[in-house]
Amino acid sequence: MSTNVDHNERPDYDQEIQAIADYVLNYRIDSEEAWDTARYCLMDTLGCGLLALRFPECTKHLGPLVAGTLVPHGARVPGTPHRLDPVKAAWDIGCTIRWLDYNDTWLAAEWGHPSDNLGAILAVADHLSQQRAAQGGEPLTMKDVLDAMIRAHEVQGVLALENSFNRVGLDHVVLVKVASTAVAAKMMGANREQLLSAISHAWVDGQSLRTYRHAPNAGSRKSWAAGDATSRAVRLADIALRGEMGIPGALTAEQWGFYDVLFSKTNKDQKVKPETERTFRFQRDYGSYVMENILFKLSFPAEFHAQTACEAAVTLHAQVKDRLDQIDKIELTTHDSAIRIISKQGALANPADRDHCLQYMVAVPLIFGELTAEHYEDDFHKSHPLIDTLRDKMEVQEDKQYSADYHDPAKRSIANAIRIVFKDGTHTDKVAVEYPIGHRRRREEGTPVLESKFRRNLLTSFPRARAERILELCRDRDELEAMPVNEFMDMLAL
Repeated sequence: MSTNVDHNERPDYDQEIQAIADYVLNYRIDSEEAWDTARYCLMDTLGCGLLALRFPECTKHLGPLVAGTLVPHGARVPGTPHRLDPVKAAWDIGCTIRWLDYNDTWLAAEWGHPSDNLGAILAVADHLSQQRAAQGGEPLTMKDVLDAMIRAHEVQGVLALENSFNRVGLDHVVLVKVASTAVAAKMMGANREQLLSAISHAWVDGQSLRTYRHAPNAGSRKSWAAGDATSRAVRLADIALRGEMGIPGALTAEQWGFYDVLFSKTNKDQKVKPETERTFRFQRDYGSYVMENILFKLSFPAEFHAQTACEAAVTLHAQVKDRLDQIDKIELTTHDSAIRIISKQGALANPADRDHCLQYMVAVPLIFGELTAEHYEDDFHKSHPLIDTLRDKMEVQEDKQYSADYHDPAKRSIANAIRIVFKDGTHTDKVAVEYPIGHRRRREEGTPVLESKFRRNLLTSFPRARAERILELCRDRDELEAMPVNEFMDMLAL
C-alpha cells in the first residue's frame, strides 16, 4: 500500500517529545521533599529487588544470555554476582524490582510503578561510573541517580495523569520505556538532538499489550515486562548516542504515528474518535510532583488498588478468625478502578493471577492476619481451600465517592471498605481505609515501616553488618548523595 503526499518537508519534533527532552535536560529540581522521597524510593526499590531473589521463577531469568560472558566494567545486579552489559543489566534489575508487585505505585488515568525505571538508571550509572573511574575520570554519584529517578518518575507520572493507555489496550510499561530512554540518554551525555531522537524511537518502537495482566491470560510476563522496557530504553538511548536519526512526527504523523495507530480506538461504526480524545492531555507541566506524591507498598506485596482492602482485612482478622465458618457474606466497597482491574471470580491459574485478584487479597488476611509473597504460591493456595470459599461469599460494589476521590488530584485516595455478615444476622462494623500507609498523607507514619521493610529485605541477601551499613548510608542524605555509584554498587554485589 502506498500514499501520495503533497510535500516531503521534514517536520519539527512533536511538542510532546520536545517537552520531555527540555525537562530532562534543563529543569532544576529544588524540592527538598522530592529529594528526600527519592532516597526512600531508592531504599524501597532495592529491597524489593533483593527479596525477589528468593524466588526461582524470577532468578531463572537473570544473568548473561551466553553463560560465562565477561563484560568489562559490567553493571552489577544487586544481590547477585552478575556483571552484565547495561542492556541486559537493566532487564535483570528491572525484573527483580517488579517481580513481587511490591515496589512503588502511581495511580491516575493510567497506572504504573515509576521505580521500575531504576533498572535502566542503575545499569547505566554503574557501567559509566566504573568506566570513568578506570580511565581516571569522575564517576557519577548517587545524587545523579536520585536526580534521574525524580525525572523518570515525573515523565511517567505526568503522562499518566490524564491519559489512559489501558483503555486502548496498551500496557503502562510504554511509559517506563519512554521515561527510561529519556533519563538514560541524558546520563550517557546526550545533547538535545540526540535526546529528541532517543525519545522519538521509544514512541515508535512498538508497545506491549495488556493481555498478560488480565483474566484469563494473566501471567508472569507482567513481572518482567517493565524490566524488558528498561532494557529496550537503554538500547534506544545507545542507538541515539551513536548518531541515529530520530522520527520527528513519531506521535502525530497522520496514519503512521502513535496517535493514529495505537492511541485511537474506533467505535462500532468505525469512526475515529475526535482529535481531542486521541492525543495526550496534560494536567500539569513537568516538575517534581510525582515523586512527592508517590505511593509506597509498605505492608503488602499486592496490587495497589487492594492495599487499603488488605489493611481493613487485617483489622477485621481478630474479630472473624474464630468465626470463619459462620460467615454468610463479605461486603467489599471499593472504587471503579479496582473493580475494572482486580475484581475476579472463578479459578486463579498462577501467582500472578492471584496478586491481581481483590477477593484473594482480602481472603488471605481475613484468615491469617497477614499477606506475604509466599501466600500467592500454588502450593499455598491448594493447601487452603477456605480462601476460595470466602471468595465465593464476597459481594463487590462501587462507592461513587470513593471513585471521585480516587481521581481528585487534591486527595488521590485509594479507598476500600469491608463488612462481614454472619449467618445469624450479626455483622462486624464496616471498616473503611481511605489512604494506605504508603500514601503521602501518611508519610511520617510510613517512613519507619519503609525502613523496617528495607532492613528485612537487605537481610535476605547480606550479612547483618553489611545490611546495617547500607541502611545507615541510605538514611544519611549527604553521605549517600556524595557516594560514587560504582562504590555504592560494590556494596550491593555478591
